[in-house]
Amino acid sequence: MRPVPRPKNHLDSFRYAVEGIVHTFRTQKHMRFHFFTVVLVLLISALLRMNRVEMAILFLVVSSVLIAEMLNTAIESVVDMVTQAYHPLAKLAKDIAAGAVLIAAINAVVVGIILFLKDRRIERLSLQIDHDPQPMNVIVTVTLLILIIVMLSKVIGGKGAILHGGIVSGHAAISFCLAATIMYRAADPMTTALAIGLALLVAQSRVEGKIHTLQEVIVGGLLGMFVTTLIYFVRVPL
Repeated sequence: MRPVPRPKNHLDSFRYAVEGIVHTFRTQKHMRFHFFTVVLVLLISALLRMNRVEMAILFLVVSSVLIAEMLNTAIESVVDMVTQAYHPLAKLAKDIAAGAVLIAAINAVVVGIILFLKDRRIERLSLQIDHDPQPMNVIVTVTLLILIIVMLSKVIGGKGAILHGGIVSGHAAISFCLAATIMYRAADPMTTALAIGLALLVAQSRVEGKIHTLQEVIVGGLLGMFVTTLIYFVRVPL
């Protein structure tokens, strides 16, 4: 049996931690469900314009669900390593760990309901939909969404590093997000043509450098245009 590799520095410790998160995401369907739910909840909270204290509370409760799920996976892995045969104590350990995840999830749901229904936020949001989103807010929001989608595609697809490669070109997505924002704000054909031209140059450089395939660049460009257009189309108050 090979000795367990130990981290030589802080960078190795960070890398091992990320590998643990990625492994849990790839192998545990409940972790994927919790993660997508967390992303959705945080997006809704941003639209509802929660204050800093409420956002901090929300971050704590949703992160507790992810932490509990990872601890549950770790306990299951240790139990399976010790014994593959049925044992009442092994079952008890797994049941207790699963119960901890359930409690964390219920707590997150209760806190989320309390925060989302506070001060009739949903009704006020529907009255604000007609406001034009600010360009910088659109860029920041779309960039965060694209980064989340690109990172998820790398985790699920198992291809690419954090800032390199992957089945979706993040550079193309962000460049076309900027081009779409300029197009909707400037309303000038020449300015729009220049913005799209620059976005095409960014996309072409990713293909030329053999970092992405043409298909991956096209998917990234369409993603950036689609998300930006969606925000302007529904006129989300950012």
